[in-house]
Order: sequence, then C-alpha cells, then structure tokens
Amino acid sequence: MAFLFSRRLSSLHRAARSLPLRSTSREGPSRPWRLYSAQSAMLEEKRARALVGGGQQRVDKQHKNGKLSARERVELLLDEGSFREYDMFVEHTCTDFGMDDPSKKFPGDGVVTGHGLINGRLAFVFSQDFTVYGGSLSSMHARKICKIMDKAAEVGAPVIGLNDSGGARIQEGVDSLAGYADIFLRNVMFSGVIPQLSLIMGPCAGGAVYSPAMTDFTFMVKDTSYMFVTGPKVVEEVTNEVVTDQELGGAIVHTKKSGVAHKAFENDVHGLYEMRELFDFLPLSNKSPVPIRYTEDPKDRIVPGLDYIVPHLSDQPYNILDVINLVVDEGNFFEIMPDYARNIIVGFGRMNGRSVGVVANQPNQKAGCLDINSSIKGARFVRFCDAFGIPLITFEDVPGFLPGTYEEYNGIIRQGSKLLFAYAEATVPKITVITRKAYGGAYDVMSSKHLRGDINYAWPTAEIAVMGAKGAVAILHRDKKPEEHPALQKEYEDTLCTPFQAAARGFIDDIIPPHMTRKRICEDLELLATKKQELPWKKHGNIPL
Repeated sequence: MAFLFSRRLSSLHRAARSLPLRSTSREGPSRPWRLYSAQSAMLEEKRARALVGGGQQRVDKQHKNGKLSARERVELLLDEGSFREYDMFVEHTCTDFGMDDPSKKFPGDGVVTGHGLINGRLAFVFSQDFTVYGGSLSSMHARKICKIMDKAAEVGAPVIGLNDSGGARIQEGVDSLAGYADIFLRNVMFSGVIPQLSLIMGPCAGGAVYSPAMTDFTFMVKDTSYMFVTGPKVVEEVTNEVVTDQELGGAIVHTKKSGVAHKAFENDVHGLYEMRELFDFLPLSNKSPVPIRYTEDPKDRIVPGLDYIVPHLSDQPYNILDVINLVVDEGNFFEIMPDYARNIIVGFGRMNGRSVGVVANQPNQKAGCLDINSSIKGARFVRFCDAFGIPLITFEDVPGFLPGTYEEYNGIIRQGSKLLFAYAEATVPKITVITRKAYGGAYDVMSSKHLRGDINYAWPTAEIAVMGAKGAVAILHRDKKPEEHPALQKEYEDTLCTPFQAAARGFIDDIIPPHMTRKRICEDLELLATKKQELPWKKHGNIPL
C-alpha cells in the first residue's frame, strides 16, 4: 500500500514539473496583474472621494459654520484607530431628475456607518454627512443605517446616531419615506434591548425628528442644531407667527421648554465628549451587566457633611444636588435634563464603582412638588433604568403634587400616574431615602415600600404624613380659634410628622443618621446584586400615556 502511495506521489511531482512556469520576461506583468493594478487605482480613487463626502469645499464650509465633518465626528467619538466602516462605496439608486448622472453620485451616499470602541467597549455609530445633499435620507442611506442597527441588536451593543440632515431626499419620493419607516421600526423593536443615543448636530426636520425622539437620550448642540416637524416658513403661512429656526426648535427650546432633548452642549467637540461620558454609565444591552469602574472612593466612607444639609425649618429650601454629590463615587454625577422640570433631578452616578440611576425631588424648585413635567421626566428615566438593569436610588423630599387649575386641566391625574406606574413596574434594585417631607400620594409614588421598594430608609428629619401640619390642623380643628392653631400644629408634628409611625409598621426599614447613607447604600447594592423579581405574564402593560 505504501509502495502504491509513493508511486502516485512521484507521478504527481513529475506532472507538476512539466507545467509551464509563469512568464518572467521583461515585457511587463501579465494581464491579471495589470487588471488588479487598475482596480486598485479605482478603489483608491473611490475611497479618496468617500473620505471627503461632498467635496473639500463643502467640508470647509462646515468648518466655517462651526461644525465638524461627519468623519471628524466619528473619529472624536470613538477610540483612536478603532473605527471599522461599513458600506463606504454605497451609492444612491435614483434615476429621476437627472440623478443617474455619475457626477451626482457620491460614495457613502451621505452617511458614515460602522462600529468602534468607546473606552474599550463596543458601539455602533452612524454619522450623517451634510456635505452630500444636505445629509438627506435616500433609500440606500436608510439601508446603511438599518444594517448597523440590526447588527448592533444581534451582538448586543448600543447605537449612537449623529444627526445632521435636511430630511427626506425629495428626488426619491416614497422610497425615502419608506427608509424612514424602516428606521422607526428598528427604533421601536430595539427599544429596551440596546441603548439608543442621539446627538443632533445640525438640522433635523419633518419626519426625521421621530427617530431621535424614540431613542433613549437625545442631545443637541447649541446654535448649530434644531428640530421641528414644520419649519418657520410653514408656521408663518399657517399661523402668521414669525420665528427663526432656533426660536422654533433650537437646543435651548427643546432642553428648557419642550423636554424633547435631554441636554445641550456648546459645540460639536463638547457634545461628543459628553456622549462618551454618558456611554460609560450604560450597559451594552439588556443582557449585559451594569458596568463597574474601579474607584478609590471607599464604599464605607462616612459623610459628616450630610448631617448639616437639611434645614431645621421644614419650609426652608435646600439643594438636593448637595446630597447626591456627597453620596456618589467621587462626586461624579451625570445629570439628565438639568434644565427641564427642575423640581425633579434624574441622572447617573456610581456607588462603589457600579452604575446607578438617581431620582430626587428638588426642594429649591417648586418646593419639590411633583407636577406634570416632572412626573413624565422621572417616569421615562425610571423605565430606562429598569429596562437595562440599572439599580435605582431615590432621594425623597416631596410635599405632594402641585395644585392648581393648570395642572388639573392638563391632566396631572393621568400624567402623575406615569411615575407611579414606572416605579411599581420596575424590578431592578430600588433603594429609597426620605430626607424630609413625604406627604400624601406623592409618598406612595416615590418608590415606597408599597410599590415593592427593596430598602426604604428615613433620616431623623423625615416627615411622613398625609399632609403638612398647617393644612391638617385647618381641617381637623376647623372649629378651633386661630390663636390655638400653633399649639395644635406642634402636636400634629410631634405625633404624625415623624418617621417613627411608618417605621413601626415596617414601611421604613430603618431610620439612619445622614452620614451613614453612602455606606448603607453600597452595602445594600451588594446584597441586591443577585435580586430576581418577576412580573405576571403579559404581552405588555398599558401605562397611562
């Protein structure tokens, strides 16, 4: 057998030696090599065109307007050298209105897509290129975005959109509209599956606005970005109102008045830096663990300063941010929507290196009352944290819901119940600290024990009651003379406006000195790290939208 194998091997060697060798004459390379060389030159030419988008002149105009190019933005957002681009050579397929002319086709078709790393963690990104047809969306442009969204969901990584687009590409008609719908569908399907983040860095108008509106967080750049459904010209024709782009949908409008955007930044560089900061707090997907960062801040750190923040007089305001900054690791708190509904604070911090979501009533704004806007702001944040397994820490100082005809007429009953629904539905670890007031229904809403709060603390300054002493005495002792009311109020405060009655019934797990707050929360988070809580089977709940 070995002999036969040896003879077969020898015959193969002889056959190989008889084959003609590739020509090495000085006549030059053979045809396949010439073809490869030509293709390489064409490849490099197309790549060079893709790298400058709509041309260097238009890129220079971007710079003159205080804006970076689409590629510069990607390079700043991602770790150096980590970007892997997809579909650089994609071109539009439109043939109408002379669009089939080669001079009207640009490699990449107005959007840069791919994936890379942010501080070593995977992220997918698309960056719309305003130098190509104003960043307008074509069917191929949309297909590129959909591809990276699908891939991000498959591997479990966030999607970051850098929006700078004039809207649908008119020449493509319904194909462009279909492209938007394809993106919208993925925004919905992947909501709660992977974090979706938007940074508006230029125009975003018409149907284009609905995609960032459905992402988890939307940032804007001051002066150069704007968002609206209908522009100033249409508004003027329909309502006779004369407004500019910025007055109608600028960053200040959407971060202070409408609540559409979560934060505004000074320029492109600032916005991209802050996007990286936010990214560090977030898990990669709903199946990924909450990120943990090394910290030198001791988990058992005692915080004496907390003992002196809450004033002795219950109607005197203070800044709850002073409490948050002293409790979280290294005082590093990333606030979300700092300029909107300022009577509630939401944002991300870390406790012993672990990312947490923080919700807190702000006593120096509307006395910390819950109103329509603060309820919606808080509810959406709570639901985001619950979707991605981020523990919730609540600092409570709330005298109730804001009274008045405006609130009632605009649906405070329905809007306020959103926050209640969000807390009740959440299954992540929930730790609540009552720093002072916890009155009426607002006490229930703010992650109370009755809504499956895991650990509920009160400081000795806590006042847990149906209402404040003054209002209660006016009802309970309406037959008493006004001069008797101060003594009756003091009696009510000593009897009911304390944490002891709630603690006696197990609604408060412990009354702790303020300086022990950080230590207790860190210990509780370690305890609750393996918490598992299930909801009854359902297709989905029906939150009061």
